[in-house]
Amino acid sequence: MLNRTRKSLTCVMIGAFLMSSLLTGCGTKPAADPVKEAKPAGELTGQALKDAAKKEGKVVSYGMPDAWANLGEIWGNFTKSNEVTHSDTDMTSAEEIAKFDAEKGSPVADIGDVGITFGNVAVARDVVQAHKGPTWSEIPDWAKNKDGLWTGEYVGTIAFLVNTKLVKEVPKSWADLLKPEYKGAVVTGDVLKAAQSQAAILAAAFANGGDENNLKPGIDYFAKLAKAGNLKPSDNIFSIFQKGEVPVGILWDFNALGYRSRLADKENYQVVIPADGTVASAYVSIINKYAPHPNAAKAFQDYLLSDEGQVLLAKGFARPIRDKVQIPADIAKTMVPKEQYVSAKPIKDFAAWEKNMKTIPDLWRNNVIVSQ
Repeated sequence: MLNRTRKSLTCVMIGAFLMSSLLTGCGTKPAADPVKEAKPAGELTGQALKDAAKKEGKVVSYGMPDAWANLGEIWGNFTKSNEVTHSDTDMTSAEEIAKFDAEKGSPVADIGDVGITFGNVAVARDVVQAHKGPTWSEIPDWAKNKDGLWTGEYVGTIAFLVNTKLVKEVPKSWADLLKPEYKGAVVTGDVLKAAQSQAAILAAAFANGGDENNLKPGIDYFAKLAKAGNLKPSDNIFSIFQKGEVPVGILWDFNALGYRSRLADKENYQVVIPADGTVASAYVSIINKYAPHPNAAKAFQDYLLSDEGQVLLAKGFARPIRDKVQIPADIAKTMVPKEQYVSAKPIKDFAAWEKNMKTIPDLWRNNVIVSQ
């Protein structure tokens, strides 16, 4: 279950929002050209890398605790098979990068897990080193740095969590949510503070002809939803679902799946990817440029991106970044069917998203709150 105390994707993207204010210009758009497959010079591979990791005997992570995305089982398998020990300190993406930088004279951590917006921030701060593992070529270009300085691990997509007992028909699209039957029935987080809800605006923009450079269709959509009386912002979506107060929530698919698994009447809940468009974003793995145990970090990244590692992430409701991975039936049935994701579009222009997400609070106040 994705229930990390301090670092949900929401918190990471909030951090991205704040960090972008401090590091204007650091975010860059991923290369549009096909990513080169050449490995960084001097890299160990295969058994040689595993032997070197075993010799180092230890790997230290930031922001990768056991309770997040089934990492406990993943770390357990890795440390046992490679005969190394592991320790983690939980923190946000911004904190991870800051610590990598602050500790470079006496480095502690080897590897971290950050929201994709922070991948380019880490590169700009010059705190990461390159690695291209055995499955690197199967990771989509939009989800990796062309030089291997950050690499996607798993994906989150904005979805609807629906209590089927409280609706006559399960909504399948953003357009459906505008219908009168959903009056007072749609909950989203606080857009002024929660970046999960800011991502929902981008998702609605994608569904209505907008993009990272044009959020107006998303803002206009939520203004219509508010004017119709259908929208109900809240700071605690899970609590509302526990109480059965509202039937439809807008949130990341892995959060929706995690919430469903925790609800007493989970069989009444359905997770839906809106058919008219939505946004997908990823978490990425970064290896500290100054890592005291670099080979152990690289070996772990390889394991995380292996078939076994990707399946174990899926067991924690995180959708694997490698689309070719075969998910066992018992795990697949707990997730949203893959065919629903045809409407999901990844964030491609990170510089534009970092810039325009800063305008969302004012746009929300001036166009949506006034419509409620």
